Amino acid sequence: MRIARHRRVIVGAAASATAAMLVLTGTPADAQPASPAAASSANADATALTQLAEGYLQQRADMLTTTTPTARAATARVRATRSMTAQVQDDLAALVEKGKRYKEVDGGYTKAQVDVEVTDTSVTGQSATLQLTERTRLYLPFTPQEVADGAPEYEEVSVPHTVNFTQGSDGAWLLSSDTADTKGGPTPTTQVSDVDAVDGADDGGGKAEEDEGSKDAASGTAPLPGNSDDSGDKREVRGYSYGKMVAYADKYWDHHNSAWRTYGTDCTNFISQAMHAGGWGPKGGAIIQRPSNKYWFYGPTTWTTSYTWAAAENWYWFAKKHSKRTKILDNVWKMAKSDVLQADWGRDNNIDHTMIVTKKYRGTPYLTYHTSDTHNKSLKKLLSDHPRAWWYAHRT
Repeated sequence: MRIARHRRVIVGAAASATAAMLVLTGTPADAQPASPAAASSANADATALTQLAEGYLQQRADMLTTTTPTARAATARVRATRSMTAQVQDDLAALVEKGKRYKEVDGGYTKAQVDVEVTDTSVTGQSATLQLTERTRLYLPFTPQEVADGAPEYEEVSVPHTVNFTQGSDGAWLLSSDTADTKGGPTPTTQVSDVDAVDGADDGGGKAEEDEGSKDAASGTAPLPGNSDDSGDKREVRGYSYGKMVAYADKYWDHHNSAWRTYGTDCTNFISQAMHAGGWGPKGGAIIQRPSNKYWFYGPTTWTTSYTWAAAENWYWFAKKHSKRTKILDNVWKMAKSDVLQADWGRDNNIDHTMIVTKKYRGTPYLTYHTSDTHNKSLKKLLSDHPRAWWYAHRT
C-alpha cells in the first residue's frame, strides 16, 4: 500500500508486540484526512511489521541461551526472502556458537526477553522500512537470593536497527534485510561479527600537543585466586562519590542524558559524565587548551570541549598521567565498582574504548558502556570476545 506524503508512524512496543500502540505524527496541516479504511490498513501494516521484527530479534536472542532451539528450527519461524533466509540461518548458527562459548566462560544466559521501540515506519507499495531500537535482557544464571546479595539479574543491550520488508505474492510481509548500527565499539551481544572490534570515529579527540611517551604496561588478565567474596565496594576518598558514578552509569547506559552531547563514538563521553557525577571537577576551559591532555573540560560545542573529555586515548593520559586521578592496576580482576576499563583492540598503542564497572560479584566485574549501549556485561565474556586486546584497568 502507499501512504500519502510519507506519513510517519511511531510505535511504542511493550513486552508483547500485540500490545503495540500507534501514534501518527508529522502530517502536513493541509493534508486531506485519510479515509478510515486507509488508516486502518496503515495501522494493520505497522502492527504486523512490528510483530515480525520483534519475533525475528527474539529468535536471535534465544540462540544465545542455554535452552536454545536449533538454528534450523528457529530460521523456519522467521518469514523472510530467500536470500535473507540464508543470512538468518548463518547468523543464528553463529549466535548458537557464541552462546556455547559464553556458557563455558561464565554460565551463559538462561533466557532472553526482547522489546522493540519503533521510531519510524515507511510503507510504499510492496516495500516497508522500520527504524527501531532493540532492547534485550539476557538473564544470568543467578538465583533470586544471589541477586539480592548483589549479583546482576541480567545483562542489557540496546541496538538501533533498520529493518526492511518486501510483500510476497500472497500479500504477507517478508523480512528482506536487517542492518544493526554497531559502528564504533565492541559488537553487541545479540549481533555477529569478527572477534576484534573496529575503532570508531567522531569522538571529539585528536593528536595531543604533548609527546606523552610510553603507556604503563597493559593490565594482566590471569584470574586471581581467593577473591570470590569481593563485593567491589571502595572507600570513598578525595571527595569522590564512587556510588554516584555507578548510579549515573546505571541510569544513563541506554537513555542518554540530554544535558550532554552524544558523540558518534560515545563511550568516553559517557565515562566522563559518570566521573563528573561522582565529583571529578573540570580542569582548564580555554579553547587554546583543547588539544592538550593536561586539561579536561566540557563546553557548549565540540570545539570548546577538550580532547580528553570524549576520546579514549586522550582520556587515558589526563586521568592517569596529568591529573593522577587514576592509576593503572596490574590485573583487570582487581577492578572494583566505578573503576574504568579501557581497551586497545588492535594492540596499536591507541586506546579505542572505555567502560565502567557497575557490578562486582564473586570476583567478577560487570561492565557498562555506550557504543554499543550495554549494561552489566561480565568481564569474562568481554575477554572471551576480544582475546587479542590490550586492557588498561584504572583505579578511579
